[in-house]
Amino acid sequence: MLERQIALVTGSGQGIGKAIALQLAQSGAKAVFSDINPDTMNSAVEEAKAMGLDAIGIACDISDAESRSRLIESIERECGRLDLLVNNAGVGARVRADMLELAEENYDWLMDINLKGPYFLTQALAKKMIEWKKQDAAAQPRIVFITSISSYTVSISRAEYCISKAGLTMAAQLFAVRMAEYNIPVLEIRPGIIETPMTRVVKDKYEKLIADGLLPTKRMGQPEDIAKVVCAIARGDLDYCTGESIEVGGGFGLTRL
Repeated sequence: MLERQIALVTGSGQGIGKAIALQLAQSGAKAVFSDINPDTMNSAVEEAKAMGLDAIGIACDISDAESRSRLIESIERECGRLDLLVNNAGVGARVRADMLELAEENYDWLMDINLKGPYFLTQALAKKMIEWKKQDAAAQPRIVFITSISSYTVSISRAEYCISKAGLTMAAQLFAVRMAEYNIPVLEIRPGIIETPMTRVVKDKYEKLIADGLLPTKRMGQPEDIAKVVCAIARGDLDYCTGESIEVGGGFGLTRL
């Protein structure tokens, strides 16, 4: 159980982030739901509260520095500390198109949300976690980056998405090394093909690929598959694995003959 832990999950209004926040709350943590869309965020918080869970919502545009600062200030004011940061917020490509036709404004928009935002939120909260740990306010803070199998899998119709996830993989490793001095574990989770609102438009395509043998485990993943791994990290089960990547993809990354 995760009693008395305070856990922030970005992008938790729906999909993977919502499942993570709900599972953390069900395991005893106080879940801080955060999303750019207040309506979906508030709906998720109300769902958690209806289940008798400890949850609050703090809206945030992860790509905006002032919004990130307000998020951190709200956490300090309402919770006093943070034990777990889950960097989940992200978007898909605005337009799936040949990388030779990728518009610069679409690249910038996605990178600000998927890579710059999580990096600088983690930078700010990592400093806070060091302070809280020194003050014995947070006994064992932890940081998680939710990336994607797209961090190493080429998809030329959404180059900017792949690049952003590859960047997050390196960010996770960098923070793991930097935070090791303070015994603050940092881990990466790489979801595979997960059934979420983001993948709904290509669900038929993915289901056919899976039926044709793409995955050893012949189903799309569910957000709860990711949530279970985050909870294991939150419990401290994987503290000695800092810097490692855990793929939750039904065997996608296996090399087969």
